[in-house]
Amino acid sequence: MNRPPLDYLYIAATVGLTVYGQLILKWRIRDFGPLPAGSFEKLKFLFWLLLDPAVFSGFAAAFLASLAWMAAMTKFELSHAYPFMSLNFVVVLLLSGWLLSEPLSWQKTLGVALIVIGTVVAARG
Repeated sequence: MNRPPLDYLYIAATVGLTVYGQLILKWRIRDFGPLPAGSFEKLKFLFWLLLDPAVFSGFAAAFLASLAWMAAMTKFELSHAYPFMSLNFVVVLLLSGWLLSEPLSWQKTLGVALIVIGTVVAARG
């Protein structure tokens, strides 16, 4: 079935907002440091993390991604739309290497390439 290309914007918004949320959370958590050992210290750490505006924006992005996904579900069958969610792996891998200076190994690259191949096969089926 042919869909108007604009319908895919809901899927793209879901992917983009999800990726943003993951990257922003990692960036801020890295700046906050490791999770403390004690129970009270863990709660305090997480509480202050939740109050961070950037972390809050990551949660807001996750909420907006959920809304975009609900809109996508009105346009597509789940079995067609869901494989596109694997694009999160590709975009997060590339952007975490670029923006967060995380290592990009050949194993990660191969794994993501296999995911892309699987996504193409599943999306066409």
